[in-house]
Amino acid sequence: MSQTLNQLIELAKEPSSAKRRELLREVTDIFMAHPEDVSGPELVLYDEVMTHLSGEMEAMVRAEIAQKIASTRNAPLGLLRKLASDQIEVAEPILKGSKALTETDLLHVVSTQGQGHLKAVSQREDVPEAVSYVIVERGDDETVNVLLRNDGARLSRQTNEAVVARAQNSPALHEAVVGRKDLPVDLMNDMYFVVEARLRERILQENAALDPTVIELALSKSRNRVAIAHGSFPEDYERISTEVEILRNSEKLTPSLLAKYMRDPNQTYFLVALSQLADIDFLTARHLVEKREIDALAIACKAAGLEKALFLTYAMIMLSSEENAMGKAAEYGRLYEELPKETAMRTIRFWRLRRVEGHAA
Repeated sequence: MSQTLNQLIELAKEPSSAKRRELLREVTDIFMAHPEDVSGPELVLYDEVMTHLSGEMEAMVRAEIAQKIASTRNAPLGLLRKLASDQIEVAEPILKGSKALTETDLLHVVSTQGQGHLKAVSQREDVPEAVSYVIVERGDDETVNVLLRNDGARLSRQTNEAVVARAQNSPALHEAVVGRKDLPVDLMNDMYFVVEARLRERILQENAALDPTVIELALSKSRNRVAIAHGSFPEDYERISTEVEILRNSEKLTPSLLAKYMRDPNQTYFLVALSQLADIDFLTARHLVEKREIDALAIACKAAGLEKALFLTYAMIMLSSEENAMGKAAEYGRLYEELPKETAMRTIRFWRLRRVEGHAA
């Protein structure tokens, strides 16, 4: 093989581009016949010759060579790295399938190349955590979607947090984020307030299957990331909280009073009362009301063990400006009855984390 290679190297001096193209193909075919047998100085020589010749070839030929060497673990690394940073039509098969590229090689590509290269790396059988982090940082929504849908992509806690934070304002990512099998359960529950009903149901199903010890472990690992996620506390929060708590302790916090609070120009009264009765934090209560999150409200009320009638009072008040408010409230009432309390309690525990972190911030 060495004698043949040396003869080909002599032919590399041939000035004809057509002959040099054929020479590159022939050298590549000779190498690929038994790549596992090539090592040491001979491998270095192949690398030098193939890299030199490929640099003079048009993209179609470089893509052909990339396709051939992408499958071998013993590929000439100089050539492999050069082609991996070539235009995407050349680089794609190598970025998707070459097992000869190191993590450092992949980090260089995803740190310096465009979305096509990032997307190709995102489809690898195994994507290291550090590489996934850079892809999430630099990739657009389409690229990040590809990464998240790849079960072989490993994401660190830090990367998962970045993905969930980004998904709060990127509906295009919702399906892929909620579909991650390795997404920490506390981060999964952070997605509840921003995804559509179908995905909310999937989150509730995940919660229903959780062991309580898993929940405790997830909460213990959580960071102070939520903090005042939906805004700051109003100036009269402390004063009104004290007033409402006195009413609650004296059993004067009734549904009719809640209805009155809902129509009060100062909404703090209703939100404080809701948070105290449903045992959720004030900021989450405000989010539920302002965004008309009635299904989320059902979870809060069911977890707190509140009567269906009280929940329906909330729902009617929130639906008062809509057509067929009574019919819609009745439908939510049926959903309330069907919601298992255990599932609601598992979900509400993640929401209560917002209270702890919000006050700690």
